[in-house]
Amino acid sequence: MSSTGIFISIMAALVVGAMSPGPSFVVVSRIAISRSRLDGLAAAVGMGVGGVVFAGLALAGLTALLSEFEWLYVLLKVAGGAYLVYIAVNIWKGAAQPLEVSEAVNGHRAPMRSFMTALLTQLSNPKTIIVYASLFAALLPRNVPLDLTVALPLGVFAVEAGWYSIVALAFSARHPRRLYLYAKSWIDRAAGAVMGGLGLRLILSGLSVR
Repeated sequence: MSSTGIFISIMAALVVGAMSPGPSFVVVSRIAISRSRLDGLAAAVGMGVGGVVFAGLALAGLTALLSEFEWLYVLLKVAGGAYLVYIAVNIWKGAAQPLEVSEAVNGHRAPMRSFMTALLTQLSNPKTIIVYASLFAALLPRNVPLDLTVALPLGVFAVEAGWYSIVALAFSARHPRRLYLYAKSWIDRAAGAVMGGLGLRLILSGLSVR
């Protein structure tokens, strides 16, 4: 298969994976709907940067390291799950607090905070590195051409940041924002429950590894 064919195959698989609901979707949609469109786009960039990190690690052969040292994989899963639970608790605790949209929109530090929240959420899920590594191992040749080495991280960023930019633009529109403000406490509790469930599942799956 040519480099172009390999690149298209990997990108197509990653598009499907990015569109699957998960903690990243919950975080970006909630940031966009509760803060501002700029914050949502900053979160999308954070997801893209996280994807590039995972792509770089996959190209560097982290999968082989995780396979050899199982305790490291368990540690990553438990730590990632704990971070998701931490986010869930903060979302749940803030569910009853009223939201001043104007302050959220005008806060100078909000975009960077949104970027870091999204980046850490992306990096907290070790399953993502396994997905990237599996795709790369299955489709890449043993000696990866230089053009693919350069193109893959760029493509990964475009897929991750592009999809979550669409999510951010959709959820920062007027109608979703009005709905969120009307039912903030219920939506936040639902988002917190989903995030907490995903985190606990990740922790339990890590602890169950033999």
